[in-house]
Amino acid sequence: MLRAARPGDEPGILACIRGLAEYEREPDAVEATEADLTAALFGPSPAVFAHVVERPEGIVGIAVWFVNFSTWTGRHGIYLEDLFVDSALRGAGYGKALLHSLAQVAVGRGYTRVDWSVLDWNTPSIDFYRALGAVPMDGWSGFRLSGDALETFGGRPVP
Repeated sequence: MLRAARPGDEPGILACIRGLAEYEREPDAVEATEADLTAALFGPSPAVFAHVVERPEGIVGIAVWFVNFSTWTGRHGIYLEDLFVDSALRGAGYGKALLHSLAQVAVGRGYTRVDWSVLDWNTPSIDFYRALGAVPMDGWSGFRLSGDALETFGGRPVP
């Protein structure tokens, strides 16, 4: 069953996040806790959302996303932060169903796009996304300000 996440799903969502971190060769990078997910997904003003695939054995797939905005179109879009399906169930259509559910949200709300990032080496996912009609954003590079650099830059007066 594919559905919007609800309170109580946090352990399964976190397990999928950890599974994704292992797949992306960063098994020790996950700092999020179930409490963090509760606050982010189900707090008074959630700014992040999730869809899950639930089977009798539990949650086996997730799409974690948030709303972004395009100044060029003047309309919102969706940014897909994480898409994950348990490795034993890949190829069964769950990833496609999760992406389809986000596309339906976008179309239903009048959003203009769904964006996400994929690691350059992740050929199976790249091939999957291309088969759906998604195209890479050639000419764009992702940037991140975090850790010590963020603390240093954000903790001083504007230069």
